[in-house]
Amino acid sequence: MSEPARRPYDLATLAPNGLRRGRTTGSCATAAVKAALTLLLRGETQSEVEVSLPDPDYYLLVPVEKVARLAGGVVRAEVLKYGGDDPDNTDGATIFAEVAVNGSGAVRFIAAAGVGTVTQPGLRIPPGEPAINPVPRQMMQWAVDEVLNGAANPGFDLAIGCVDGDRIAKRTFNPMLGIVGGISILGTSGIVEPMSLAAWMASIEVYIRVALGHRPAAIAFTPGKIGRGYAADTLQLEKKEVVQIANFVGVSLDYTQTTLQEQQTRLGTLWVLGHPGKIAKLLDGVWDTHSSKSGMAMGPVAAVAAEMGFAADLVDQIEKANTVENVVQIMRTQADARGYWMEIERRVAALMAPRVPNADRVAVRLFSMDGTPLGEAA
Repeated sequence: MSEPARRPYDLATLAPNGLRRGRTTGSCATAAVKAALTLLLRGETQSEVEVSLPDPDYYLLVPVEKVARLAGGVVRAEVLKYGGDDPDNTDGATIFAEVAVNGSGAVRFIAAAGVGTVTQPGLRIPPGEPAINPVPRQMMQWAVDEVLNGAANPGFDLAIGCVDGDRIAKRTFNPMLGIVGGISILGTSGIVEPMSLAAWMASIEVYIRVALGHRPAAIAFTPGKIGRGYAADTLQLEKKEVVQIANFVGVSLDYTQTTLQEQQTRLGTLWVLGHPGKIAKLLDGVWDTHSSKSGMAMGPVAAVAAEMGFAADLVDQIEKANTVENVVQIMRTQADARGYWMEIERRVAALMAPRVPNADRVAVRLFSMDGTPLGEAA
């Protein structure tokens, strides 16, 4: 039986919260790469290109603003970033790719003007590399393969940039993360989900009511995608029992308590699953973990290490870490790393529990960026 044909992803279909989705910087950069390669290798100028998404059932049609040959065998293509209804700092920015044959037989990623370079450990990309995340890199590799269509790969330099990206980056976390020179090229699905508006908070309440509607023994909160696999595979929760709460931890707890009170029932366990970079912010009394409303979590996790009696130089190293994912890497060398993360889980759960008195138990499980369990789940 032949595989079903891929379908175009329809951005005109609204997200469940009634808001418009958009294109990630990763999708835009990939579209620019594909348009530039098509002119470079085939002599064809395209006004839109098909971008393959991580979901193999779909592709995304992306408009191309401009494609032109430059000196030295370089082709440049430009794509406008579209963030939908998400308050995205890069919305409307011009993402570009300058593509040339390098003769090495491999694809090489380069930070052009306006795209940052990683300078510190703790991110998904090592220091010295352009701030282009793994999924966008994979999408661009697919674009190269698709344009080659089975022909030998001579190797290409993909220089990815953003017009005025150095200024735009100042409104992001990049300076704090040690990413210098511009924005990051991001995305895990290729699609921007409008998650950070007040309307999303209202939709979270709906999702929580649906999750609790059949009086389950447990539900789970996840700030993002990390922890979903654990919820499904280990906790055996139904899809509707797992609620992605984004940054809105406090109001999500309040919505849960209100719903349980209205039902005049109790919840056996409220699981909270995710990365400590978000969840550990609660140790500082933060209930909205958006970067505009909270600092980073290295301080509170360093304080836990100090209180647990870890060496002063290790505590200092944690406090000065670039990211909490960097703390995860640092702690891997420690014999009691699991106990450390379990203590953070316990403390966060203890802070959450008073906001949901109708839940018999609040349990936190922490995972690294690649989904590896850190504390009790390990």
